[in-house]
Amino acid sequence: MASPALLMRVVASAYSVAEKAATIVRNVMSAGDLGIVEKAGPNDLQTKADRLVQMSICASLARKFPKVTIIGEEELPTDDVTEDLIEDGHCEEILKKPCPAQYTGIKEEELVIWVDPLDGTKEYTEGLLDHVTVLIGIAYGGKAIAGVINQPYYNYEAGANAVLGRTIWGVLGMGAFGFQLTEVPAGKHIVITTRSHSNALVNECISALNPDHVIRVGGAGNKVIQLIEGKASAYVFASPGCKKWDTCAPEAILHAVGGKITDIRGNSFQYNKEVKHMNSAGVLATLRNYDYYASRIPNTVKESLVP
Repeated sequence: MASPALLMRVVASAYSVAEKAATIVRNVMSAGDLGIVEKAGPNDLQTKADRLVQMSICASLARKFPKVTIIGEEELPTDDVTEDLIEDGHCEEILKKPCPAQYTGIKEEELVIWVDPLDGTKEYTEGLLDHVTVLIGIAYGGKAIAGVINQPYYNYEAGANAVLGRTIWGVLGMGAFGFQLTEVPAGKHIVITTRSHSNALVNECISALNPDHVIRVGGAGNKVIQLIEGKASAYVFASPGCKKWDTCAPEAILHAVGGKITDIRGNSFQYNKEVKHMNSAGVLATLRNYDYYASRIPNTVKESLVP
């Protein structure tokens, strides 16, 4: 049998690396000292978990795939990573799946991996643990083509016997796994948006959509999971603030199941290594009925946001 394609090896490794990351996230929380640092202000926090997880993910993947470009949220030195942070395993199940034909010839230097070590840091510090995700997105030719999302605290309210945490993964042209794909009931319009980065424009945009219900939660990864599990019909965020590492993994998984994510103006995101990190024109994402929501975004909102 031919050895697995590079992309499948990267995804299989990212799966195990994300599971290791989840263990670090839970260990930091249970040890009780989060080591919180304010970056740009009280809504832009970094904890010991963000730092350790990024070091673990980046060093583990760089060791296996030295020519891949890896871009993480936190600006950290990479040289002082201790061996206990390195994960060298992989998910055997993923390696058994055939790589989509259009990706079989990819070389290491053509891949860019976008890492958000802890998406929903503010919520993590406030104990809203189900909002938290670890995001590893894989891009090729400027497009998000594969992603891994780990929820370290999935099931955390289900009692002592529940299995804590889960890993969702997907590859374009193959599908997404680790969850039950569900659509919001027909005719229901449930908008999911930011919890801690709201402003007048965000709210104006949501009002224009006339939703039946609005859910406010932290984390881009968390919001896209709500879309693919049928808890929300559209993720709407009419503001700068989201970065490429927030959207790369969720985009790949959403696109793998037929959904769509763009900025508020309808432009696709680009993920090549030279791209600017900020998604300045916000986010609009749906599993189904993208055009219904896109057509209802007011022009005043679009004009306020410059890509």
